[in-house]
Amino acid sequence: MVNLSTISETGFVPAPNLLFTNSVERAIDDMAGKLNPVSVFVLVDSNTASFVLPRLRSQSKAIASATVVQTKAGEENKNLDSLASIWKTLGDQGATRSSLLINIGGGVITDMGAFAASTFKRGIPFINVPTTLLGAVDASVGGKTGINFNSLKNEVGLFREAELVIVSTTFFRTLTNAEMLSGYAEMLKHAMLSSREMTDRLLRYDITGYEPESLLRLLEESVSVKCGFVSLDFNERGLRKALNFGHTFAHAFESLAMVRKAPLSHGYAVAFGMVAALVVSRMKLGFPSDDLQRYAAYVAENYGAFEITCDDYPRLVQLMHHDKKNITSQEVACTLLRAIGEVEVEVAVPDSDITAALDIYRDLLHLP
Repeated sequence: MVNLSTISETGFVPAPNLLFTNSVERAIDDMAGKLNPVSVFVLVDSNTASFVLPRLRSQSKAIASATVVQTKAGEENKNLDSLASIWKTLGDQGATRSSLLINIGGGVITDMGAFAASTFKRGIPFINVPTTLLGAVDASVGGKTGINFNSLKNEVGLFREAELVIVSTTFFRTLTNAEMLSGYAEMLKHAMLSSREMTDRLLRYDITGYEPESLLRLLEESVSVKCGFVSLDFNERGLRKALNFGHTFAHAFESLAMVRKAPLSHGYAVAFGMVAALVVSRMKLGFPSDDLQRYAAYVAENYGAFEITCDDYPRLVQLMHHDKKNITSQEVACTLLRAIGEVEVEVAVPDSDITAALDIYRDLLHLP
């Protein structure tokens, strides 16, 4: 069992490459000055090219002089074709191992841009500037990079830290309520891994009516939970797997959504995946029923449900068996909670429990 309060006594090491600030342009220029690259490239998608890049170009010297690499927006474009296009542009425009890539966007951009930088010429420096709550609290932090492949979420990737991750709330005003809720699911996950106090506080917080500075502080607290696990197990051999809570179900939901050609936001998938994971936690570890019911009610009210029927169970089970976090292909390994703040990793869950949990998931989220 992993108990966060016990781990905390050993002392989490703050990530030296994390900066929480709403002075984003200054932070970019300060870091670019320290790295002194021979050339700077900026990766954006069609959304950040329109809503974020113009402001940064007008206020940051490094961004103003950078070569822009643009890709299509959306999870469906986090693939090998987009990755190859990024590599090609870097090569055609003369990028070297002394160049710098600045990834500006949501989780798709920071995941894919980090992977592109980590593999181009065996690795060039990169900075992540997440512009979504989901990117700020999850994708851009912790050194995971990757792309989707063969209709599977993050099937190809590697571990490599950014030179700097600039976490800010300054760009969130362009986000919809759904996009804010998507990121908030990962914050709720960190809270449930951490403490009841943090969980209760976030379940009461109105994320769609946030105040930028107060949210920045909540973000710093949330990200510190993730960084604690990462600092103790960077390559995800054991302890860091606690952060996969809800993700075994979530990634299966996302993969099924991709097959349906109706992509599901990662954060929403995590919100739904945690409902199913808490059901299994109740079944296997005795997670309190009241806490399960409370969280499921919150998800039903704020996120709705990812619609599945019993006809989808075989495909979902198959996808969960293919999850890269499994020890073997014969068993599904889940991260579960014995209670809020008490985590167990690599719990073997039989297929019968998965299908039973999916039945209860449908009942809790009012699906037929």
